[in-house]
Amino acid sequence: EVRLVESGGGLVQVGESLRLSCAASGLTFTDYQIGWFRQVSGEDREGVAFIDASGGNTHYVDSVKGRFAVSRDNTKNLVYLQMNNLKSEDTAIYYCAAYFLQAGIATQARLYEYWGRGTLVTVSS
Repeated sequence: EVRLVESGGGLVQVGESLRLSCAASGLTFTDYQIGWFRQVSGEDREGVAFIDASGGNTHYVDSVKGRFAVSRDNTKNLVYLQMNNLKSEDTAIYYCAAYFLQAGIATQARLYEYWGRGTLVTVSS
């Protein structure tokens, strides 16, 4: 059984930082690209950051470029999302998702086969 489990969410003030983690099990981790998505109630899920299977390539949505950094540790089946200089508009439930893609980066949520249950990030002003 494939499982993705996010952790690290919480309540922070504007300008502060958080690091989210995504722990994967039940899959050959190095075969999968990982995406971080976020969703606010009533809105569509938004792709935030993506990292390819090797960890050598990343992609970010414009709104988080320069503030967020995605990384992975393929020895531990972990993916991280370092979020700095958080803004109130970053408030959302953050999900990690896995897509069987050994090369390249895909950003469309519909392509992702496995999803975690999410972790809530609240940025208070």
